[in-house]
Amino acid sequence: MTFTDAKQRFSNRVADYVRYRPGYPTAVLDALRENCALRPGHVVADIGSGTGFLSELFLKNGNRVYGVEPNSEMRRAGQEYLASYDGFSSIEGSAESTTLEDASVDFVTAGQAFHWFEPEKTRAEFRRILRPQGWVVAVWNFREKETPFAKAYEDFLVKYGTDYTRVRDSYPKSHDVQGFFLGAEFLHRALPGERPLDWDELAGLLRSASYMPQQGHANFAPMMDALRELFRAYQENGRVPVDYATHLYAGRLPNERK
Repeated sequence: MTFTDAKQRFSNRVADYVRYRPGYPTAVLDALRENCALRPGHVVADIGSGTGFLSELFLKNGNRVYGVEPNSEMRRAGQEYLASYDGFSSIEGSAESTTLEDASVDFVTAGQAFHWFEPEKTRAEFRRILRPQGWVVAVWNFREKETPFAKAYEDFLVKYGTDYTRVRDSYPKSHDVQGFFLGAEFLHRALPGERPLDWDELAGLLRSASYMPQQGHANFAPMMDALRELFRAYQENGRVPVDYATHLYAGRLPNERK
């Protein structure tokens, strides 16, 4: 996929994304306070801020947050979602070109978005906007895949996804993220969680995924029928278990090499 394509993939999925995607646990803040000395006075640039889930976590912590988002539909959704926070500013920009001033932020963050960025241009841009000793933080909510339902759901995504395996394979592992920092200081934390879903929540989560067929696609109706059967087979008391682990990666960029 191209990086241009990545910036537009979610344009028609915003409503489901806002309603059904999981947010981020406050344990992310705890880990950053302990390991990166995060405090309320720090300024955060949330890159690929989308609908605002990660930005909100920092806003609740008392941080000033610049939400940088290239997709206009996602950006508007984030503006609406975070309208009550005075500390939030919505910016039309991208990881490779944030439009922010030099040395203007203490933390650069990305939630569910880091794997879409072009590494070399992004590293240069982050280095430009970060203050000395600033941190880059990448966060993903990853589905656990070892339970019976999780394995069946994974097979379902592979069968019906338009490009699920390609997107799945683009998610970096710890050593891939670490490589972005060119050997500089780096940490990784995994924060477990669970999220039992009813039928509407499971269906909405599926519709929010950029790699699944949308309504009007020939495979959409068969896919939803198969999802209903999957839900019936594994539900208990009207819910299926969707376990997540929130993976937090944080590091500092070395000084630019001369």
